[in-house]
Amino acid sequence: MTGHPQQIDRHLLDSYAETARCCADLSGRVIRKWFRAGFDVHSKPDNTPVTIADREAEEAICDLIERRHPGDGILGEETGTTNPGADWLWVIDPIDGTKGFSTGLPTFGTLIALLYRGKPVIGVMDHPALDERWVGVAGAPTTHNGRPCRTRQTDRLSDASVHVTTPDMFDPQRQGQMDILTKRCRFRVFGGDCYNYGLVASGFSDLVCEADLKPHDYCALIPVLEGAGGVITDWQGRPPGLESTGEILASGCRTIHRQALEALNAAG
Repeated sequence: MTGHPQQIDRHLLDSYAETARCCADLSGRVIRKWFRAGFDVHSKPDNTPVTIADREAEEAICDLIERRHPGDGILGEETGTTNPGADWLWVIDPIDGTKGFSTGLPTFGTLIALLYRGKPVIGVMDHPALDERWVGVAGAPTTHNGRPCRTRQTDRLSDASVHVTTPDMFDPQRQGQMDILTKRCRFRVFGGDCYNYGLVASGFSDLVCEADLKPHDYCALIPVLEGAGGVITDWQGRPPGLESTGEILASGCRTIHRQALEALNAAG
């Protein structure tokens, strides 16, 4: 069995996808218990926030993975890495959008990715407060709440909408690049965290532009976007991986993606 997703046994991949869905079910129950409830928000060493919901949800996901697939590796946002040399590596973000979650916004999501020899082959993006879930599995169409979804085809950047979670994620140079791109679009929307990628996957929007991301922020998004007909790369057009710089551009189609890359690098 090689790293190419088409050469991975389909039954094995389907079994892994079922585990990923069960992990999302389990973490969703944990997170809904804490959503808009009383809890403390703590700061990690990198000054990003964390709550008891983040920690409990990741612990529940990891416990299930370890029971079902004890030889697999896990890279968790809160718990670090175990068995990093394994062929199969789970990459977990229990709550993408902890700031929004802690202030009652419902667009936060749980991101669960499975990589085979470094390539993301399964991605689950679950939004427990909104009861929405996108699932991408290599070689199969992406689904939104169980139904296939597709990106839309937009031919011109001037007709496109673009999402940016926050301008705070860009240093001065990248801020300038982002401004060039977004001002060439029809309009830009701030906020949304990972929910923005679901909007692109389902054909409601065209682009997401972000920076300063970690693997747990984007690995699950790759199968979701690609299985819906979209494109996701770094700002140089390279496939994102575990060693990427954290600059992510997601698009509904290759035409818009090419134009967006040109805009990003016009002054880069």
